[in-house]
Amino acid sequence: MSSSRNLQETHLNRARASLRQALSWYGYLRKSGQLSSNPELAGLLKPELETLNSTLNKLDSNVIRIAAFGLVSRGKSAVLNALLGDKILQTGPLNGVTQWPRSVRWQPGNKVLVELIDTPGLDEIEGESRADMAREVVRQADLILFVVSGDITRTEYQALLELRRSQKPLILVFNKIDLYPDTDKAAIYENLQQLGAGHSPAKPLLPDEIVMVAAEPAPMEVRVEWPDGRVTYEWETPPPQVDELKQTILNILNREGRSLLALNALIQARDAEEAIAQKTIDLRQQEAEDIIWQFTKYKALAVALNPIAFLDILGGTVADLALIRALARLYGLPMTSYEAGKILKTILLSSGGLLLGELGSSLLLGLGKSTAAIASGDNPTNITAFAGSAIAQAGVAGYGAYSVGKAAQIYLEKGCTWGQLGASSVIQEILSQVDQNTILYRLQQELGMKY
Repeated sequence: MSSSRNLQETHLNRARASLRQALSWYGYLRKSGQLSSNPELAGLLKPELETLNSTLNKLDSNVIRIAAFGLVSRGKSAVLNALLGDKILQTGPLNGVTQWPRSVRWQPGNKVLVELIDTPGLDEIEGESRADMAREVVRQADLILFVVSGDITRTEYQALLELRRSQKPLILVFNKIDLYPDTDKAAIYENLQQLGAGHSPAKPLLPDEIVMVAAEPAPMEVRVEWPDGRVTYEWETPPPQVDELKQTILNILNREGRSLLALNALIQARDAEEAIAQKTIDLRQQEAEDIIWQFTKYKALAVALNPIAFLDILGGTVADLALIRALARLYGLPMTSYEAGKILKTILLSSGGLLLGELGSSLLLGLGKSTAAIASGDNPTNITAFAGSAIAQAGVAGYGAYSVGKAAQIYLEKGCTWGQLGASSVIQEILSQVDQNTILYRLQQELGMKY
């Protein structure tokens, strides 16, 4: 257990470091005056920068958010009340008692602090504002409870798939089991195991991913025999049956709660940083294109006029590095020469040999050009050979520069999610370390380690 706690703490610290790095990078924008000199950009980026700050604050507070979703009348509020041990959230016989998200603090086992979030029925949410509300709750949640009360309907299945696409761990809660005979319960449970897995029907839900409860059991008629021989009948409400759900949640939080918190924070940070990058790129698209063409012409001219092989290759590489740094400055990303070199290496290796072939062609043309330059004193016709090699080499170099520029532009569009502490890198790191017996393992499988 101590090794699990240590690993969770490592994940939490890595997530904090990633968020602090991101905020320090965007703090660089303010210090460098790039935001103050561009009020339009500053206004566009404000929501994402606020998200990064609030996400870091949530990490520091160590509060796990668990949101309950489901269709109308499935008993979401009742399930949360049963966990709390008190009827705090309103329930009732009418559909749609919960109109807007409500949250309440819960401290199970006096160990971890949880915020339970109750939501309206998914089939009630109409209009863009309420749909946005549902998406925002999903974004904030570290763990989702999807409450059903029998076989999944088509609407529920579509809602379940949508929630799974949010990349959040999910527990399927089968409520109102007191209304079903044991044989029906078993059949429904088996169906839920298969359907609840979403797009992975070959991998049915694990015990931690599906739990049966009776959050608000229906009253039962009880026969009472009195000492004087009288027999009366009274209605009594059985206690809620949620101990299994409570224990399942506690097991998950003890085993991987901090990792869930870290992963959700990183997903929010990644989305915010990608939005920042996209907004910046949209605003500065023409400037980026101008920079790429400027360096393309500069590299082609410099390589063509340099008579010494190897030196023109070196000069072309320096131009590529300068181009990457110029694009990074345009997008507001601090970039050292070392980081630019790593990006250039990645671009060269991921180009399928195309740009490496450009270097080879440029080297051969450069050697021919150098030979022509040396021999030009003895035979003036070699000047023509020099010029031909120079023009060909300039074309190859210019193509290479433009290709590097466009590739670097795409690479930098991801904002600062790449790199040692980039959000995507730390997400991959966390998912690569999860145990097969954790609820995070299904998330790892569904994401396919694509980060």
